Amino acid sequence: MPIHPVVESVTRSIVERSSETRRDYLQRVAHARATGASRGKVSCTNLAHAFAAEQPHDKLVLREIRQPNIAIVSAYNDMLSAHQPLARFPELIKAAAREAGAVAQFAGGVPAMCDGVTQGQPGMELSLFSRDVIAMSTAIALSHGVFDGVLCLGVCDKIVPGLLIGALQFGHLPAIFVPAGPMTSGLSNDDKAKIRQQFAEGKLDRAALLEAESRAYHGPGTCTFYGTANSNQLLMEVMGLHLPGAAFVKPNTPLRDALTAAAARRAADITHLGNQYTPLAEVVNERAIVNALVGLLSTGGSTNHTIHLVAIARAAGININWDDFDRLSAVVPLLARIYPNGTADVNHFHAAGGSGFVIRELIGAGMLHGDVRTVSGGSLADQAREPFLDGASIAWRMPPDRSLDENVLRPAAAPFSRDGGLKVLRGNLGRCVIKVSAVKAANRLVEAPAAVFDDQDEVLAAYQRGELQRDVVVVVRFQGPRANGMPELHKLTPALGSLQDQGFHVALVTDGRMSGASGKVPAAIHVSPECCAGGPLARVRNGDPIRLDAEAGTLEAIVAADQWAARTLATSDLSHNQFGMGRELFVAARQNALSAEEGASIFGLAVQPSAPASGNEIHMKEAIA
Repeated sequence: MPIHPVVESVTRSIVERSSETRRDYLQRVAHARATGASRGKVSCTNLAHAFAAEQPHDKLVLREIRQPNIAIVSAYNDMLSAHQPLARFPELIKAAAREAGAVAQFAGGVPAMCDGVTQGQPGMELSLFSRDVIAMSTAIALSHGVFDGVLCLGVCDKIVPGLLIGALQFGHLPAIFVPAGPMTSGLSNDDKAKIRQQFAEGKLDRAALLEAESRAYHGPGTCTFYGTANSNQLLMEVMGLHLPGAAFVKPNTPLRDALTAAAARRAADITHLGNQYTPLAEVVNERAIVNALVGLLSTGGSTNHTIHLVAIARAAGININWDDFDRLSAVVPLLARIYPNGTADVNHFHAAGGSGFVIRELIGAGMLHGDVRTVSGGSLADQAREPFLDGASIAWRMPPDRSLDENVLRPAAAPFSRDGGLKVLRGNLGRCVIKVSAVKAANRLVEAPAAVFDDQDEVLAAYQRGELQRDVVVVVRFQGPRANGMPELHKLTPALGSLQDQGFHVALVTDGRMSGASGKVPAAIHVSPECCAGGPLARVRNGDPIRLDAEAGTLEAIVAADQWAARTLATSDLSHNQFGMGRELFVAARQNALSAEEGASIFGLAVQPSAPASGNEIHMKEAIA
């Protein structure tokens, strides 16, 4: 199937604007490959330290330097339900590596905070920056220079992007991502949302709310709604960084264990010591990034990835922006309805055909670059396969020819929507994104007076006082990365949803983030530049008419141009954001954060000086071009 002309055009634009930074990145990868790819290039003292505590068999393999050594970098902790199953993975991986004649060493752990626990709390102000801490922690784990490949164990929000950003600095090494899978279905997401809204309205007490939440989040595995964590898993599939179909297999099952072991064996196969060398820098190229954008849009994935995918791409020297999302969203069909973009959870999505069905449909519609290389060795079309156990062995088969539930998953020829439901809004308030795939058409245009706040708790207090019982555009300022780390504002959703259900025209406008679970209330988010960077959102005053038009792609304060230009930028006392819950340690991160459209990172685009030329440079550039 020929590639869709818009997909081809966006890809070409990305390649052209990234030419210099991608070249510099590939030169650094080539230099790393030539100067420090494996333990054979460290001193005897260094090497002795690296295997001093290993068991005799593994020590012998590591001494001989003929078989691969696979690094395990894990985000395990047992507070985070999605990552608790990772506790068992290192031993499974080590045993499988030995079967393949290799060794696997636990190279390092990375932090893994739970946005579900910190949502609406001060700790959420560390959440976005935790991605960059994870990237740096991954680099530290791999900095010993004794590894030939990497297995990255992680699932949730900032964790997978952080692992990938870190691993891309070692792009000469193969890397496979190893997920843990979703928890079993509990209380439905729709019922959970209704109970949260009833609590916000004062119709239920805290005990009833906690009982409902405990039935929704009840066991090991990823939360089952289609937020950032599960969007991560879909993207790893579409980018070819998982073994096929690994994303949504349940934790602590024979199939999950078999997939984990198979990832270890595959990692051993694709190092530079064999004949299937597949460096990460080759897998994550411009076409793979476009595939990730398409995969996100086609499934109604998390708006957080309008930040994370930008940062991931930049780590590989690839420059994408929100216009790329916008152009692709106009032509990419919406194939999935998963909460909050529907009532089903990811287990239902997986049972209906899952990621394999989505990949196959998108390739058939010309929406994906099907010829990209993947860690499994085949093309992206091979990535559409789903795993199963054939006796004691793992095998793969093609997904069902038809969706098993067209209320959840549809073919590209008959999608839920002809577009991906993500829009870029532009106007005198700046640039921002809005996810409209879960917003009813009648709610996509809101024009109402602004109610301006500098703190989400102030919004909820005003709601409780009855001050928002009207048509209103709630403006929450000073929530960007430089202000307070850009926390998610998801705890506003029940209150705003209640106002909308009462018949009021309601919208949210903010330079902060919403959760990956944001849904029915129109929310213009990530407004850039943020207020702390002189953004025009700081000009808005209470009562200003605000017009949010998701169909036309505009966000405007309806204020006379001369009056608007004459206004001073509001300021806010952010001293309370500077301490407590470890926020003191992130002062430099806040001061140096890039804008949301630049990935909200403390790292820049990969534009460091070119690495010194090496004898391997031409060979490697050809290999990973």
